[in-house]
Amino acid sequence: MPVPSRRHTALTVASATATALAAGMLLTAPASAAPADGPSIHTIQGTTRVSPYTGQHVTGVSGVVTGVRAYGSRGFWFQETKPDHNPATSEGVFVFTSSVPKVAVGDAVRVDGDVVEYVPGGAASGNQAVTEIEKPSVTVVSSGNEVPAPVVISADTVPDAFTPRGRASDNGYVNGLRLRPTKFATDYYESLEGMNVRIGSSRVVGATDPYSELWVTVKPHENTTERGGTLYHAYDAQNGGRLQVQQLAPVAQQPFPVANVGDTLAGTTEGPMDFNQYGGYTIAATTIGKVRDGGLVWESAKPGADDELSVATYNVENLDPTDPQEKFDALADGVVTHLASPDIVSIEEVQDDNGAKDDGTVSAEQTLKKFTDAIVAAGGPRYAWRGIDPENDKDGGEPGGNIRQVFLYNPDRVSFTDRAGGDATTATAVVERDGAPALAASPGRVDPANPAWQDSRKPLAGEFVFRGETVFVVANHFNSKGGDQPLTAAQQPPVRGSETQRHAQAASVNAFVRQLTALDKKARVVVLGDLNDFEFSDTTKTLTKGNVLRSGITQLPADERYTYVYQGNSQVLDQILVSKGVKSFTYDSVHINAEFAQQNSDHDPQLLRFRP
Repeated sequence: MPVPSRRHTALTVASATATALAAGMLLTAPASAAPADGPSIHTIQGTTRVSPYTGQHVTGVSGVVTGVRAYGSRGFWFQETKPDHNPATSEGVFVFTSSVPKVAVGDAVRVDGDVVEYVPGGAASGNQAVTEIEKPSVTVVSSGNEVPAPVVISADTVPDAFTPRGRASDNGYVNGLRLRPTKFATDYYESLEGMNVRIGSSRVVGATDPYSELWVTVKPHENTTERGGTLYHAYDAQNGGRLQVQQLAPVAQQPFPVANVGDTLAGTTEGPMDFNQYGGYTIAATTIGKVRDGGLVWESAKPGADDELSVATYNVENLDPTDPQEKFDALADGVVTHLASPDIVSIEEVQDDNGAKDDGTVSAEQTLKKFTDAIVAAGGPRYAWRGIDPENDKDGGEPGGNIRQVFLYNPDRVSFTDRAGGDATTATAVVERDGAPALAASPGRVDPANPAWQDSRKPLAGEFVFRGETVFVVANHFNSKGGDQPLTAAQQPPVRGSETQRHAQAASVNAFVRQLTALDKKARVVVLGDLNDFEFSDTTKTLTKGNVLRSGITQLPADERYTYVYQGNSQVLDQILVSKGVKSFTYDSVHINAEFAQQNSDHDPQLLRFRP
C-alpha cells in the first residue's frame, strides 16, 4: 500500500532500554561514540536484527542512494560501495527525512544522524524493528553514480526453514540472535534490509489489493495450491518464499500492476528491501515486472440433486444498504451462479440498516431485503430469512455496524421451524419434543451470556425441515485474529493471543451440539460460518472434541483447502462441520473472491450437500 503517514515509533537509547528490559529484548550499544571518520553501513547494521549503534549519533556515513520515497514515510535508502563480504551484515540502510528527500538515485552521499530502531506499527504490533538513521544531515558528494548491483533473490538463495525460535531467556525475542542467512528465510531477508535486491519472474500468490501491493513467491514449488497460490497448512510451514511487492513511484505517476493469484510478475522487479507493518519484508520496487495472465477464473458449483440439502456459508463483508448496488448484485450472482442457489445460506457480517452510523439502529431488514431482491434479480429464489438483532455495539466489528449472522433459506425447498422466545440476550435451549431434540427458541442464540462471546458475534441456531427430516444449523462468526503477532514478529514463535477467546467459543458450541446429540445420536447438525481459524488449529480441535463434529474442508485434497488469502498465504478461515448424523456429504470451497484483485468479499463461500 502507499506507505501511510508515519506513526513514528523509534527505540532510542532510553526508551529502548526500558522496553528491552521489560520484554526481554537484547538492545545493546557500545559505550564509546561513533568514530569521527564515520562507521560503515554494515558496521551500523551489525550481525543481529538490532544495530550496535542504537541511540547513537553517527557522522560521515557514506554510500550511494538506491531508492527515494517521496510520500508516506519519506526518506531514502543508500548503500555501502565497499561491502565486507559478511553475509550476516546488510550493506544498506534507510534514512528517514520526514520531508521529501533532496537526493536522487545514484547520488553519492555522506550522512550524519541518529541511529534508531523503528518499529512499524508501534511496539504493540509485535513487529520487528528496522534499523534507520533519523534527523539526518545529508551532503551530496556526486551524482550519476552507478547503483550497487542488486542481490538476486531466488529459490536457491532463500532457506527452506522460515525463522529461528527466540531464546526463552529473552522471552522469545529474536532481536539479539546472530543472523544465520543460510539457515532461515527471515534471517536471509533481514541480512538484506535496506539493500538493493532483485527477483526474476515470480508467481503471484496474493492478488493486488486496494493499497497497491501484491505478494509473490520466489519458491515456485513451495506448498502450491491447485490454482497457483501458496498453501498455509501448519504453524511451522509459513512459506518463506513469499515477499510483498510495492512500488516507490506514486500510483498517480505509475499505475501499479493488477494481478490475480496464479498470474506471473514477469521480468525484473528490483528495489530496496523494506520492512513494514502490513507485510514484513517488502521490495520497494524502483523497477517492477509485467503481469502475465495465469487465466484464473471464478469457480462454479454444479447444481445438486433434488433430494440433496445444500447448505452454504458466505461472509459478505460488512454489507449494508449504503453499499453500491453493484456489490449487492455481485454477491447475489455469487449465490445464484456460483453456489447454485443453496437451500440454506448462512451469511456473516450483515450490518444494520444504516451501516457504520452509530445511532442505536440494530435492525437489518433493509439490508436483507436489498440483498434478497438482488438474488431474485439474478435469477435465484425468493429467499426468506431469520435472524436476531444484536444489542447495540455489543458484538464487535465496525462500530455502529452491528454485524450479525443471518439464515437465508428457500421456502420452496425447506421450512423453518419458528419458536418464539429468542432475542439478543436469551439463550435457546435443547429440549425434548416427541422423543426428539428440538430448540426451545428458533431462531435462538447459543449461550450468549458466556464471557466467551463478549464483544463478539453470538452463534445463531435454527431448526429446519427438509423432506420431513429435521436439521439443526448453527451459524457462527468467531472473534477475529486482530492483535495477534505477525509471522515475522520479533517474538518467535509469534504470540496468537486472540486464540484464547476462540477456544472458549469453540467449547461453547461443542457443548451445545453435544446436548443435541445426547438426545439423538443421529441428530443432523450443521455448524458453519467464519470461524477465523485454521482447519488444523486448536480452535477446530476444540470444536470437534469427542468426535461430535467433523470438518468438511478436510475432506478436500490438501491443495484445495483454503477460503482466504492473507499476505500471500492461502488458508482456511471459513468452515462447515457436521455431526455423525450426516453420514456422507460433498464439500466445495468455491473460489470466487480471495484470489482475485476484484473482490466482492475477502472470503470465499463454502458449500456442503447431503441427503438427510
